[in-house]
Amino acid sequence: MPSPNPALLTLPTDSSDQLHIAGDWTLNNYSELRKLIGRVPQQQRQSFTQVDMSQLARLDTAGGQMLAELLGPEQLQRVSENDPDLANERRTLLQRIASSCTDQPESLAAEPMLVIALLERIGVSMLGFYAHVLELLGFIGLTLSGLVRNLLRPSNWRITAVVAQIEQTAFNAIPIVALLTFMVGAVIAFLGATVLESFGASIYTVDLIAFSFLREFGVLLTAILMAGRTASAFTAQIGSMKANEEIDAIRALGLNPLEILVLPRVLALLVAMPALTFIAMVSGLFGGAMVCALSLDISPTMFVSMLQQNVEVKHFLLGIAKAPVFAFLIAVIGCLEGFKVSGSAESVGEHTTSSVVQCIFVVILVDALAALFYMEMGW
Repeated sequence: MPSPNPALLTLPTDSSDQLHIAGDWTLNNYSELRKLIGRVPQQQRQSFTQVDMSQLARLDTAGGQMLAELLGPEQLQRVSENDPDLANERRTLLQRIASSCTDQPESLAAEPMLVIALLERIGVSMLGFYAHVLELLGFIGLTLSGLVRNLLRPSNWRITAVVAQIEQTAFNAIPIVALLTFMVGAVIAFLGATVLESFGASIYTVDLIAFSFLREFGVLLTAILMAGRTASAFTAQIGSMKANEEIDAIRALGLNPLEILVLPRVLALLVAMPALTFIAMVSGLFGGAMVCALSLDISPTMFVSMLQQNVEVKHFLLGIAKAPVFAFLIAVIGCLEGFKVSGSAESVGEHTTSSVVQCIFVVILVDALAALFYMEMGW
């Protein structure tokens, strides 16, 4: 077989099985070496019985890498160890290159382990989720037991703290809740009018607005706003106290942090959530009525008359019944995440974000379960 380049590389022939390597295997000849190695058949590489490097002139890392590609790491390692004519520095260089190339198949073989690593990560996440659910259920039990215990002991009631929390969670939230639900009510009215107009049933836009806000949107939008506004505030307040060791000081005084920090917030949100839900329902209906009056020529009197005729009170009760459940879950999750703060400002931010995400997730999940339950019960 003819040689690709006798000056640098001589391949074995039928009468000789020895590969001759000569010349300068350096970076300056990289393009030529690449062409030479590319001309060698793939099945012939790494299968040479003898390798002669006695005519090798200069060698650097680029040339050593080319030799590793031509001979294979195992044969290059064997040649560098057994060739007595190699200088020590060249032997060391070739051995290092061979060992580094030997590590590459292992890393490539480890790529299928990515699936196992992914499954392992999923398993760890599921275990963490399971532990978090158990922790949340335990904290709910502690909160409920504390509520029952305080109900039987009026001297432990903290009326001032509850009223202060009601002001923060309810009265200060009325503008944002009313504004948001008003705009959502207007949007729903626009969409209903656009879709129903093609069927000649624009009048049923009133029913669409009433059913959606009384059963779902009123309480759901309020709960999401409370998750972003109130739960984050609970977590940040309690987390800051935890970071400043104020909770440890409360325990050192012989007081129960659950009764001082958690119960007033839970009771305040239990009062605030139904009131804000009612405001959201009224505001959403008002936004829809305004759009009906401006776009559909449905007067406010006619709007109210259709509400009385077509919408039963049970829809309002079914919607408002979810408000205390959402309030309790939001307050408990917000307080629990505050107690889990480790002590740094970064931890406060992480748990505040976590409380908002968890509250929104739990609210939507419980709302979906409630909708399925209402449907199965025929309500």
